Amino acid sequence: MKKIKTLAVTGATALLLTFGMSAMAYDGTKCEASGDCWEAKPGFPEKIKGSKYDPKHSQAELDKQTSAMEAMEARNAKRVENFKKTGKWSY
Repeated sequence: MKKIKTLAVTGATALLLTFGMSAMAYDGTKCEASGDCWEAKPGFPEKIKGSKYDPKHSQAELDKQTSAMEAMEARNAKRVENFKKTGKWSY
């Protein structure tokens, strides 16, 4: 009985140390401030432009997005103007 109890305690201690130490392990970051620990992976370039990580956005797609945003802002301005006149918000 004493052997089983000792074995159980030893096993539990080993599990606690194994899982407890993994939470305290060094994660490879160098924190500049508390909570500011982002660090690029090895091989990530200092400058994105011209690298394989550069998204190379299409100007036509950017223009479509810009025109959609402008149209949305115009619709919202009309909604606000209507709300100020009537006191009722309508979409």
